[in-house]
Amino acid sequence: MSVFGKLFGGGGKGGKGPSPQDAIQKLRDTEEMLAKKQDFLEKKIDQELMTAKKNGTKNKRAALQALKRKKRYENQLTQIDGTLSTIEFQREALENANTNTEVLKNMGFAAKAMKAAHENMDLDKVDDLMQDITEQQELAQEISDAISKPVGFGEEFDEVGDINVLDQISQRLGCSDCLELDKNLLEIGGTEDAHLPNVPSTSLPSRPAKEDEDKDDMDDLQRWAMAAM
Repeated sequence: MSVFGKLFGGGGKGGKGPSPQDAIQKLRDTEEMLAKKQDFLEKKIDQELMTAKKNGTKNKRAALQALKRKKRYENQLTQIDGTLSTIEFQREALENANTNTEVLKNMGFAAKAMKAAHENMDLDKVDDLMQDITEQQELAQEISDAISKPVGFGEEFDEVGDINVLDQISQRLGCSDCLELDKNLLEIGGTEDAHLPNVPSTSLPSRPAKEDEDKDDMDDLQRWAMAAM
């Protein structure tokens, strides 16, 4: 069995390979083991360096042996650094592949769900339904417009015609009487069926000239209004 087979627990030929999750976990365990090995080697390097310094010139052979061991530990530490870089790269690649697999699996599941949701839908029926909805909305709008339209009671007010009559009367009376005319017109209702009182046969008491003049203006205003209708 290969080293990677032993590391990941793979079986022989025809055996099912490890899952991505299992492989990722084993790589993390290996990283943790190598990190502990690094700590051990670093401590050993420091010990051998102290031994070499301690012996110094007193015991050159012991000092040289300590330096050789220190060099060997440093080489092992360098190899472990390279191995950790390789394992880290492989673990990241597996994690990305596992993520992509899960994403594709979920996307496929969603696609199947969407297909099942649209299975009983007929495009022609959807178009007919949307057309019915549009027609009902238009009908509802027409009903709302009919309900909100003001309903007039009695004769409709001919605003344009009355404005023309007002302009004609204003031109005859002059601008000085416009305000009085507006006030009087506001007090006058429809004149089509109105009956003017008969002229009294008896003479009326005399009144001041100003009051007689106002009364004459009102009489003229009423006659002009009747003639303009």
